[in-house]
Amino acid sequence: MRYRPFHPFALAVLLSLVCLSILPVASAQPPVAPDARDVQQRVVKIYGAGGIKGLEAYQSGFLVSPEGHVATAWSYVLDVEPIVVLDDGRRFESKIVGIEPSLELAVLKIDASDLPYFKVDKEFNAQWGDPILAVSNLFGIAAGNEPASVMQGIIAGVTNLDARRGTFQTPYRGKVLILDLIANNPGAAGGAVVDADGRLIGMLGKELRDSGTGVWLNYALPIDALRTALGDIIAGRATTVPKENNPVLRRDQSHNLTTLGVVLVPNVLESTPAYIDAVLPDSPAAEAKLRPDDLILLLDGQRVGDQQTLIDLLRRIDRRDAVSVTLQRGNEVLPVRLQP
Repeated sequence: MRYRPFHPFALAVLLSLVCLSILPVASAQPPVAPDARDVQQRVVKIYGAGGIKGLEAYQSGFLVSPEGHVATAWSYVLDVEPIVVLDDGRRFESKIVGIEPSLELAVLKIDASDLPYFKVDKEFNAQWGDPILAVSNLFGIAAGNEPASVMQGIIAGVTNLDARRGTFQTPYRGKVLILDLIANNPGAAGGAVVDADGRLIGMLGKELRDSGTGVWLNYALPIDALRTALGDIIAGRATTVPKENNPVLRRDQSHNLTTLGVVLVPNVLESTPAYIDAVLPDSPAAEAKLRPDDLILLLDGQRVGDQQTLIDLLRRIDRRDAVSVTLQRGNEVLPVRLQP
């Protein structure tokens, strides 16, 4: 039997039929998230202070109320009152209304309403192998009304951060989501992690790597670990905003650095952090075992952004009263009480 080649037209028809038979199978694959654009509209860009060694002055956050509450990672970027840029390009000055240093969480507030936001669900059902999207302003790519960047991956594991032999140094020592995607990039901290239905399941953590091997960790804090703190801050039950009805006392009636027994590092910057340089003997600070290089974060529950803020807050506390201090010592966050 003699071989007869395909006619070109017949070959084209055959190839078309093959392609048509494949297309329905390919299109049947569901996307990870039905509407990534809807998620992007709930993520914001945050611009604040830069850090030493050229650290970036930006990070990410996400809206957790229609009235403009923004959840983000607590970091050096928030050393000044940051600027929040929404998905549509609108820019707002923000106030830090609450922080929870042990969770590396901060909540900002902007003057806006009727905003798209994430509902913080009571139940957390994410587990190993679940597909996810991580949405953030990594590398500062979205400067104006450009949408935040979207990365697709899966949850590689759910574990306690301190279960990794403590080599990843961070104040947070709870459950984390280990992510199979590259989320440990400048600007990504504070971004949102959502599941296949677009539900919020976590917040991207800060840049973190193994102090021994230098391996970077791609992780997120699960939203169930943050939910209580978020609710308390939004409801006003836990706020770091100074109390307006708390008057300034006379200098001989109020606390000061000397009555506490601390000496701060030289105040040479516009916004010098409240690092302790020395502790005076036989003082409340010495009794509470404060140490040089401790960083004062909160004073009676109110945020201490710099040395001047600490001094101003002390002027509002009667020197006969005890003072509650939250400080950071290395990678630990410690509450202490200074008793006069």
